[in-house]
Amino acid sequence: MSKSLRIAGLVLVLMLVLAPGTSAFAAEGDAAGAPMDLAGLGAGIGAGLVAIGAGMGIGRFAAAAAEGIARQPSAASSIVGAVNLPLFLLEGVAIIGLVVCLLVVFTR
Repeated sequence: MSKSLRIAGLVLVLMLVLAPGTSAFAAEGDAAGAPMDLAGLGAGIGAGLVAIGAGMGIGRFAAAAAEGIARQPSAASSIVGAVNLPLFLLEGVAIIGLVVCLLVVFTR
């Protein structure tokens, strides 16, 4: 059984178990037991994906910079200068993604 098929099966089972309308999603103090939306779960998954993506991107930039500096140590300052801007932009995108996920959680 392939890994992606197992992950898809796990996601399907979790979606069925945590389906809206079950008692796990009933709002506390709500007499009617109205189901909550899945915005919190989606925001949590989104924040995790943003963190994973940013970590992978920063790791690739750092590995490429280290390899370039190892091949040509005399160009270290220009390599570091060229890598800094994309790294800062990547971190900015990650922070914006996390802020959006937090806004989804706290404004619903």
